[in-house]
Amino acid sequence: MQLTSNSDKITRDYFDSLLVETRYVDSVLPSTELSLFGETFRTPVMTAALSHLHNTAADGMTVYARAAALSGAVHWVGMGSDEELEAIVATGAKTIKIIKPHADNREVIRKIEHAVKAGCIAVGMDIDHAFNGEGGYDNVFGLPMKAKTTEELKTFVQAAGVPFIVKGVLSARDADKCLKAGCAGMVVSHHHGMIQYAVPPLMVLPEILSVTGGSVPVFVDCGIASGMDAYKCLALGATAVSVGRHLMQLLKDGAEAVARRIDEMTAELAGVMARTGVSALDRMDATVIHRRTF
Repeated sequence: MQLTSNSDKITRDYFDSLLVETRYVDSVLPSTELSLFGETFRTPVMTAALSHLHNTAADGMTVYARAAALSGAVHWVGMGSDEELEAIVATGAKTIKIIKPHADNREVIRKIEHAVKAGCIAVGMDIDHAFNGEGGYDNVFGLPMKAKTTEELKTFVQAAGVPFIVKGVLSARDADKCLKAGCAGMVVSHHHGMIQYAVPPLMVLPEILSVTGGSVPVFVDCGIASGMDAYKCLALGATAVSVGRHLMQLLKDGAEAVARRIDEMTAELAGVMARTGVSALDRMDATVIHRRTF
């Protein structure tokens, strides 16, 4: 009998254990502007690399992309057809394509090349989809997956010609290997509880940042549902955050509804920045965060 846990609940509990002090004196109105990979965005609240949103709403993937474009946010996309990716980029959303760790590296390279040709600003790989829960390699919708070596990641980095990002980094060890491979960024994520009892991304973030040393952007995914959640990630050193399931529920109401929530979260973030003396994203200060001990 398998014991059950809830990595998402553990992550939520960790978010809620972090308290924020205020700093009003000499504070000013803040800017939430994000600079990333040569582009400027109005917010560090990004969409997450979701897939198959047609199961949630008609044309869900392009609706999701249009929302990011409306909000001036970075858009991430996961698994899908070449035609779907082209339609997503055509919305005007500045898009980062995340590719599964296909067993056939030729397919990985083909998808990288297509994403770059389609106009994605960056590409990457979803490394935590390498294994299933029974000790074998994963199989996603009939497509075989396989764990990648550092050398294979180097090959993908070289093939991309645009920033290559690894999603699913949840340890300083993997962060170090990603740097050795030449990756241009990392997403700290447990993929919505891919493994039982997963360490919360925010708990391991400081260790990962001690490895990267600010050399590449580090993003946080999983469980972010408010501007306050985003603030805690940014205060602890994240470059930006991805929001997925919290936005999915709004897809049926259209791109404007999703964009409105991104804008609301950005305003919530700005509100906390103002009240903690943070004028811009590059002025975040981790000493504002305290861990609850009572």
